[in-house]
Amino acid sequence: MLMRELVEERSFFGDLTVQPADGLLGLIGLYRADERPGKLDLGVGVFRDDLGATPVMRAVKAAEATLLRDQATKSYLGAEGDARFVELLADVAFGAGSDRLTGVQTPGGTGALRLGAELIAHSRHDATIWIGAPTWPNHAPIFREAGLPVQTHRFFDVANAGIDFEGMMEDLERTRPGDVLLLHGCCHNPTGADFTAEQWRQIGRLCESRGLLPFIDLAYQGLGDGLDADAAAMREMVRDVPEAVIAYSCDKNFGLYRERVGALWVQSDETALVRGNMLALARSLWSMPPDHGAAVVRLVLDDPALRADWAAELDGMRARINRLRAALAACDPRLAPISGQRGMFALLPLGPDAVDRLRRDHGIYMAGNGRINIAGLTMDSIPAFVAGLAPYL
Repeated sequence: MLMRELVEERSFFGDLTVQPADGLLGLIGLYRADERPGKLDLGVGVFRDDLGATPVMRAVKAAEATLLRDQATKSYLGAEGDARFVELLADVAFGAGSDRLTGVQTPGGTGALRLGAELIAHSRHDATIWIGAPTWPNHAPIFREAGLPVQTHRFFDVANAGIDFEGMMEDLERTRPGDVLLLHGCCHNPTGADFTAEQWRQIGRLCESRGLLPFIDLAYQGLGDGLDADAAAMREMVRDVPEAVIAYSCDKNFGLYRERVGALWVQSDETALVRGNMLALARSLWSMPPDHGAAVVRLVLDDPALRADWAAELDGMRARINRLRAALAACDPRLAPISGQRGMFALLPLGPDAVDRLRRDHGIYMAGNGRINIAGLTMDSIPAFVAGLAPYL
């Protein structure tokens, strides 16, 4: 009887620890409940047009219409996903194929990062993942959940609104052969600060001399300076280092956020061995990746007219972001560095109290660390935003 009472009173899940709420999800709820007409959503990381909408791209709509008309089956594709999608996307990312690259489709860029983390954990379980501070908040948890130790190195100096490259290289002197260096391919999240071409070369030489594996997260190609320009440094590094891992997301440059479209590539001389392990791990993680978004990207990239229209619309998205950057930087000398940064994000030198007061007093919503989504602004809203921001800079 006593044993039965103990079993009934003790929950199987009682030893779980309470997890902190996701700050951005909470921000969405607060924003929706705010009835002020001039409120600004600069928190959620999605592209917005001049009307504040996140539209479905024209080429995507056209490809979806083709799928609706012509798709004859919903049968499984296999753990590797849509092979033609991976092939065509490799052309966008790398400019040209390589027999030393092997890739598979993944559920978004997050799925690519997790698959890469699991692959590393199975190959070098003692490898330390080095990540610049600050970074996308989900980076460290992804690697830790795969059982890998994580260390941070200096990256961005908030006070000077620029990369602390000297500090970064000094910190990376503590790395060991076999460690992994996580790099943002372009349009750094959350800072918008990207390495120069020469800094990329120095990082490549460091990886070679210290035996580090570069793991490049390319999530915003085309939203910085252009499709080829945004990938140029990554392409050079991949050519110059013996091995590399590249995670890719189509969520932003194709506007396919909820479809979860991504890919993971590994460069190695052991492509067959690596691919076999990637597929086995993918099978255990999600079995088969979702098809719809990848099929859309495949149709867009396989059709010259749709591909050209997608690239043109992406050019317009990028131009809008960079116009907003220039206008924002021109309003206050303290915001001047924003014009030289790229992508959707910028990191303002604001503490949590200032972020909270901007929300309460002005209806300006941003992440708790001061990260803003530039695309959440319009030319008309910038003056009011800068006026509310000025006392806290």
